[in-house]
Parts: sequence; structure tokens; C-alpha cells
Amino acid sequence: MRKTILFVLFSTLMFSSMEIALKDAGGAFNPIQLNLIRFYVGGLVLLPLAIHSNAKQKRHIQLRDWGLFALTGFICVIVSMSLYQLAIVYDEASTVAVLFSCNPVFALIFSYLLLHEHLGRANLIAVVISIVGLVIIVNPTHLSNPLGMSLAIGSALTFGLYSIVSRYGSVKRHFNGITMTAYTFLAGSTELLALVAITHIPGVAKFMTQSSFLKQFSAIPIIQNVNFHYFWLLFFIGVCVTGGGFAFYFLAMERSDVSTASLVFFIKPALAPVMAAIILSEKILPLTIAGIGVILVGSVVTFMGNRVKVRRSDLTNPEEKISASKVRLSVKSC
Repeated sequence: MRKTILFVLFSTLMFSSMEIALKDAGGAFNPIQLNLIRFYVGGLVLLPLAIHSNAKQKRHIQLRDWGLFALTGFICVIVSMSLYQLAIVYDEASTVAVLFSCNPVFALIFSYLLLHEHLGRANLIAVVISIVGLVIIVNPTHLSNPLGMSLAIGSALTFGLYSIVSRYGSVKRHFNGITMTAYTFLAGSTELLALVAITHIPGVAKFMTQSSFLKQFSAIPIIQNVNFHYFWLLFFIGVCVTGGGFAFYFLAMERSDVSTASLVFFIKPALAPVMAAIILSEKILPLTIAGIGVILVGSVVTFMGNRVKVRRSDLTNPEEKISASKVRLSVKSC
């Protein structure tokens, strides 16, 4: 139990510092370039754990599995995480952290719409509460940064979609969370590298430079500033946050259950803004504090509902406890 707590604490610290580290690195790297680097490194960190897990289960990655990884990689790395990276550029790290932490709400909605799963009372209450918290933070009557907030919400929404597609694929192909995540990161990074290469085609680069918004996507650098000066920053973002954060999250899940491991994402909305205020000197507005409080209430409702669900499942099907925990949402936050 002590190791589980340490795993949860380390994962929480890494995920809560993610936006801060990415914000700090933003001045030296193109946002898409940083997205490419951190998911390639994160995927390589998780790969040995995934290979070891597959060897224990006597499973082999087949050619058809790469189609699934290509789909989840596209949704996660190219769409959701690119929006997320851009949101950090255009908005405060604390705001992005809180808004993105609501991605499980969108996952619940997608699970109902796409998989026709039943939403329990606790889940419905959590969805409503979290949406209220989002509205309070966004404050539609006085939008100060509509672009940044739109990017952050778009990232959370598409990550919720990725979570459901990933879970569906896990159930169909019998992959655990760490395998899905490792190969998703590697497949998505490879796809993103191909798109980055296209931006270096002279005609494409010239077309993008004609638009003020698309100009930053023209001839996206790949290894620019990847040197010893930024080594520790890149090491922290790629190895510690992206790779280590997810690795310890899954280790905590294997030693306990999904609900206990998910404490990581329930603590993050409160911890990340505090860390951003201390390290980046970001100001936390009163409405943001109120919205965080409401979202935390929604997180508690979700957590308690999951605990009750797990206990009922253990009582009715104790032999399914381990398998059930491995096919839940593979990740809730990046």
C-alpha cells in the first residue's frame, strides 16, 4: 500500500507540473515540435514496460493492431495534444490545467453516445457539476481569452474521445493500459513527424507563411534547440512527466484499482494552479478559484461513485477485478 501511495504521489506531481514545464519550454521550441519530442520520448520510456507486460501475457503485436494504434495516436497526439500545446501558448498554464482535467466528463458523454453505456446517478451528477465549473471558469459573459479557452476545451473534448476509442480497442484486442499508451504515443509521434516533414515542402511552407495564424506551422523545426542547454528541461518533460507520470500511474493501478490511481486526476485541478502561481507567478482569478472548487466537488462525486461501483463488482464477480481494472480508460490526462 505504501508503494501505491508513492506511485500516486509521484504521478500527481508530474501531471500537475506538466503545463508549467511546457509553458517554460514554449519560448525555446515550436509547440508542435515540443509535442513531437515529448511523445516520442514518452513512448520510448513506456515501451520496455509494454514489452514486458505483453511477454507476461504471451501476447504479440500484430500488423492489424497498428491500425488501432494509428487511430488512437492520431486522435491523442496529433489532434488533442496539439490543441493542448497551443492552448498553453495562448493561455495561462493554470487555466489550461483545470480545463483539460475535465476530459473525463467528455469521456463519459462519448461513452454514452458511442458505446451506449449506462450512466449511473453519480456519473450524471458529476457531469452536471463539472460543466457548471467549466462555465464558471470560462465566464461566457466576459471572455478575456476565447482562443486559449477554446483550444483547451477542444483538447479536453478530443482527449475524452481518445479515451473511449482507446478503451474500446483495449477490450477488443485485450491490451492493458500501458501497452495501449506506449504504442499510441509511438504511432502518433510517427504520424506527427510525417506531417511536420510535409510543412518543409517549399510550396506548403510558402502557403502557410501567408496566414498570420498558420505561419507558426510553416517548416516546423524538429531538432532545433535540442542541445545540452535544454537537456534537463526536455528530460523532465519527456522522461519524467510524459513517460514517468504515466508509468507510475499504471503501476499504481496494477497494485490497487482504477479509482485509487485516478486520484491523480482529481487532485490535479487544485494542485496545478497553485504550482503555476508559485513558479510562474500566474494570478488566479476569484472566478477561477470558484470554478476549481466546483470541479473538485464533481471529481469527488466521480471518485465515490467509482469506489461504490468497484466494490459492487468485487462482490458479484471477484475474479474479474483485475481484468476490469485493466480495460478501463487507459489514460485520463497527458
